[in-house]
Amino acid sequence: MGKDYFCLFDELTMKNIRNFCIIAHIDHGKSTLADRLLQITNTITDRELQNQTLDDMDIERERGITIKSHAIQMEYEKDGETYILNLIDTPGHVDFSYEVSRSIAACEGALLIVDAAQSIQAQTISNLYLALENDLEIIPVLNKIDLPSANPEEVTDDIVDLLGCAPEDVLRCSGKTGEGVLELLHTIIEKVPAPVGDPDAPLQALIFDSVYNPFRGIEAFYKVVNGEIKKGDNVKFMATGKKYGADEIGTLKLNQLEKKVIKTGDVGYIISGIKEAAEVKVGDTITLVDRPAAEAIDGFEEVKPMVFAGIYPVDTEDYEDLRSSIEKLRLNDASLTFEAESSAALGFGFRCGFLGMLHLEIIQERLEREFNMTVITTVPNVSYIAYMEKDPETPILVHNPSELPEPNGLNRVEEPYIRASIITKSDFVGSVMSLCIEKRGELQSQNYLTQHRVEMVFNMPLAEVVFDFYDRLKSVSKGYASFDYAPSGMKASKLVKVDIMINAEIVDALSALIHVDNAYNIGKKMCDKLRQLIPRQQFDIPIQAAIGAKIIARETIKALRKDVTAKCYGGDISRKRKLLEKQKAGKKKMRQIGRVEVPQSAFLAVLKLND
Repeated sequence: MGKDYFCLFDELTMKNIRNFCIIAHIDHGKSTLADRLLQITNTITDRELQNQTLDDMDIERERGITIKSHAIQMEYEKDGETYILNLIDTPGHVDFSYEVSRSIAACEGALLIVDAAQSIQAQTISNLYLALENDLEIIPVLNKIDLPSANPEEVTDDIVDLLGCAPEDVLRCSGKTGEGVLELLHTIIEKVPAPVGDPDAPLQALIFDSVYNPFRGIEAFYKVVNGEIKKGDNVKFMATGKKYGADEIGTLKLNQLEKKVIKTGDVGYIISGIKEAAEVKVGDTITLVDRPAAEAIDGFEEVKPMVFAGIYPVDTEDYEDLRSSIEKLRLNDASLTFEAESSAALGFGFRCGFLGMLHLEIIQERLEREFNMTVITTVPNVSYIAYMEKDPETPILVHNPSELPEPNGLNRVEEPYIRASIITKSDFVGSVMSLCIEKRGELQSQNYLTQHRVEMVFNMPLAEVVFDFYDRLKSVSKGYASFDYAPSGMKASKLVKVDIMINAEIVDALSALIHVDNAYNIGKKMCDKLRQLIPRQQFDIPIQAAIGAKIIARETIKALRKDVTAKCYGGDISRKRKLLEKQKAGKKKMRQIGRVEVPQSAFLAVLKLND
């Protein structure tokens, strides 16, 4: 009878759990709506409330964007029953879409938020497809209905066209005023299905996030799919095979709430005193040592980095500290990939993969803020394959432009191509097509999904996407275009290595592999940009772009010059000439022995060549 009672208790608990996330395009009001839900369920007090309550990083509040998914548990009573609501607020920017895919894996339902003034945008569609692939129950929500510019009727029609639902299924609310939020809460309880799992099966818990706590080690956040986890259990992480004791488990309120047991379907955290970042992998399965599960849960698909760049410590002695900082940061951001590399100019560092330029910028800023690491970031690039004349069948992998063999013995260079899929409004077809053709893209197909939405598929080099493609795509499409890609293989191209020489010294961190048609133009722009950003010295600084021994562009930063003839009042001209000649000789000697410090802003300048 005891066992039956506990099974009944488990079912009752599972039946009353609702796991859901909030998905939307950037700036459609997800975090504000989450604030209202927390208030209505009395999860936080008015004293604890602040704008974007769940966004706990300063950088998120400063920029007004969500960078990290944030899980929080709420309790709400309806019709005499208490419900446990696990909410995950997700980012809206395309660069953080991996955060969204991981959050979706821990949920059974999703609130699809659409701004009543801006209507459906790129990430709305992209995130919706992610949710549908995972069989989530979608609840469409029209937000910001209090805005004077809101157009609820027209936007509701857009949502109905996209989802194929009835107009009355679209909930209307305002995250700012709280209007309609209570009805939304009741709809979540009624429509989002309870989690499915076997309480009596061996423990299987999916890790969907983790964070480094300097005092307690690594905290892993998980969803219990089958079985249950108790405080003090001996657990095993299946991907690494490591075993630990569950020193503390609990649920994720605004502050962590310690519990004795976390049951099937619930979301919680575990602290096991793990110090090594490599021992916890997002997407791993936790099971019990005594009664292990037969197999791990399918984790998440491997992340596809879009942009590669080198990150180096300013001081070479900080290399190990930087490694430790990046490992800890990767716990919190699983879309970051890295491997060790070295540079002649910058010493030892890491080649990192990012999902986009904003992602790169945020990682760099987080390293500086959270770990006090001042770093230098090199020009973003992709990996190439080179073949030599003497052995045209053996590929040489080129991660860095400085690794490219000399051109005289080179047979060919192949670069990675991608199949790029762009969905945009029909108004922007011309401008998007012009941009892609400028980036050496070849149109493969064009398909009208609806009267106003077009999907265009291009075959284009990945290297052209790295620089400023995202930013320009968003500009030409007014933020409406969504972009996805899949690798389509390697293809031989006429690529040349453009070296940047500052004061006759090659700076390998600024070297780039560029298509021969664009080399002169980009070399000229890089020299011009560096001339504006490198501070003036006591001597002339020549900045040159070169392909091999051939100089293709040059700019000069003029010297700071003291007026040495100021003290000559009248007198013979030869006196002035003698002073000027002496100054000129000093400047020449200075230039021979002088070293030019390249500021961090100059390394990043090449990313914004079209500004």
